Amino acid sequence: MNYYDARETRDPLDRERELLARLPAQVAHAKAHAPAFAALLKDVDPAAINTREALARLPVIRKSELLERQKLARPFGGFAATGWGPGCARVFASPGPIYEPEGARKDYWRLARAFHAAGFRAGDLVHNTFSYHFTPAGSMMETAAHALGCTVFPAGVGQTEQQLAAMLDLRPDAYAGTPSFLRILLDKAAEAGLRLDSLKKAFVSGEAFPPSQREALAAAGIQAYQAYATADIGLIAFETPALEGMVLDEDVLLEIVRPGTGDPVAPGEVGEVVVTSFNPDYPLIRFGTGDLSAVLPGLSPCGRTNTRIRGWLGRADQTTKVRGMFVHPGQVVAVLKRHPELGRGRLVVDNPDHTDRMTLHCEVAAPPAGLAEAVAGSVRELTKLRAEVHFCALGSLANDGKVIDDIRRYD
Repeated sequence: MNYYDARETRDPLDRERELLARLPAQVAHAKAHAPAFAALLKDVDPAAINTREALARLPVIRKSELLERQKLARPFGGFAATGWGPGCARVFASPGPIYEPEGARKDYWRLARAFHAAGFRAGDLVHNTFSYHFTPAGSMMETAAHALGCTVFPAGVGQTEQQLAAMLDLRPDAYAGTPSFLRILLDKAAEAGLRLDSLKKAFVSGEAFPPSQREALAAAGIQAYQAYATADIGLIAFETPALEGMVLDEDVLLEIVRPGTGDPVAPGEVGEVVVTSFNPDYPLIRFGTGDLSAVLPGLSPCGRTNTRIRGWLGRADQTTKVRGMFVHPGQVVAVLKRHPELGRGRLVVDNPDHTDRMTLHCEVAAPPAGLAEAVAGSVRELTKLRAEVHFCALGSLANDGKVIDDIRRYD
């Protein structure tokens, strides 16, 4: 097996020690150079943030907070440690808008590791169909390919006929883009009696990549892999030829927390992905991605020894509005914490007879007398809304990260 570097196969305990040893300096750097963190962590001693338990006591920064702070302090809301000039090569805008810097360092987004796992090598010509306009996807792919010694054709989005003509002329080895657009290109070529037989590998992202699409591409002679990356953090995790979950990048510290809170969940439980980045330009500490995932047990058969996650399992933001009042996952978690007899819980919102109804389903081994009334009282106190309480057996609620399940129908 050919690995990107020796870090991918080191002892997991060595990796954990190194990540935790880097934490205090990164927290200190964020406090010293990013005004938002100077305010948020003003009472925090960076030297004390050297364990996962200590890290878990820091606040989670979510996109909603980035957006609000950026409105007050352009361009980056005080979260970046860089500004205009040679240290900031580009700035991008994601929907919101939320502005993200791209530093001048080689492979700024760290995606070269994922490209290497997907089989990209020096000397390959990469046909990059991600957008170079406004959002960073095109640059994320291009800088990764350049870091590996690849040449890039910056195709961007659309112009299917022109892209197909360029591919037939240049015969690229690899593709970067969405899986659906690659299928469009292959189908267009087939309709014209042509074959894109130079393409042997693909790095796909930006949308779902179900097994049926992977199998269809494999039938066309293309081995395709995906990764989990964001414009804020860069690479978080990536697929390997083992195709058993996604292996974490070597330069992030990942936590899975209960949605709406900062509390880490038990290993294997679905929750929100929270990432601490060691990027000096954009030092995001405990950044809540808003995505759901879970840690997989054991190590990958590919030989890489980092933690694996299940990939993207949905969105964590389950806030809903009931009878004019917002109900947040954190409120549900607060109810469960008040009553130690309870295990996992889920608030189901439906509307029989077109009337909103809340039912809190709680796992409990043996509910004592009066517990249902006490739990209902806690719901009413914390949400200002009434709810029914339904007890169920331990382990009976799905492990899917849902704290609020809004199943109302309006037909």
